[in-house]
Amino acid sequence: MRAPTFDLTLLRTLVAIADTGSVTAAAKRLAYTQSTVSMQLQRLESQLDVNLHERAGRRLRFTPEGDRLLVHARRLLALNDDAWSDMQARQVTGDLTLGIPEDYASLLPSVFAYFHQLYPAVGLTVKCGTSAHLVEQVKAAELDLALVTRQRNSPGGEVIRREPLIWAVGIHQQPSLSDPIPLALYSPGADVFREVAEQALQGAGRDWRVAYTSQSMAGLAPIVTAGLAVVVVTRSMLTPSLRPLDDSSGLPALPTIELALHRAPHRPSEPARRLGELIREQLAAPSEAL
Repeated sequence: MRAPTFDLTLLRTLVAIADTGSVTAAAKRLAYTQSTVSMQLQRLESQLDVNLHERAGRRLRFTPEGDRLLVHARRLLALNDDAWSDMQARQVTGDLTLGIPEDYASLLPSVFAYFHQLYPAVGLTVKCGTSAHLVEQVKAAELDLALVTRQRNSPGGEVIRREPLIWAVGIHQQPSLSDPIPLALYSPGADVFREVAEQALQGAGRDWRVAYTSQSMAGLAPIVTAGLAVVVVTRSMLTPSLRPLDDSSGLPALPTIELALHRAPHRPSEPARRLGELIREQLAAPSEAL
């Protein structure tokens, strides 16, 4: 005698009803008609020979048996979805090159780990550089993808995240904020942070001097931590050794910058498409500008 099995389509309908609270809303989620959702629920009750639901006014309420089945249904569907994703992921192979500024590497460890878990057969190479240089590389198809600060003179790419820029100093020590303000800035052309900082200070009639320059935050951090300069960062770039300055500092407000994902001009490979989707999902985190 063949062992009875559950129809996952019926279980998915049951979960949709539980999540939305009504047959009407479940039908909209599943792109079914209301009558189809009702018939599937009735079919599931008929197969099990139990009442899974009851009416409470206009809303549908599950019986104790319905609640018990719902627990099993969620587990079975999760297992099914994981197995399906795993088998699909194993079919994705190839090589992939991503370009990112060094300062954005801290945003992506979980993305890299999850991507490798999903697609172990994909060889991922990560190259660091300035945003402007990475955009040129991806345009020349030297990179498959590049996650960069959106450049004012090259505004392409898909905006993935917006973050406000802020002034920051060392957590324990800071320089005098009287003119000329000592700044730790990215090297000319390394990123838009320097341009934005200088324009904001000029617009506010403030004077400044460049105390230190570097291609990355790793080079700027020591002098800022020592209390010798002020730096411009996003909130996601703040480390335990830095603290943001508020309006009481007297420094002008800074604009929001955009992180953009650029793709090579040729048709993206399947690995590039999958990584792009994952970056979009994972980095669309709320910030003050979102």
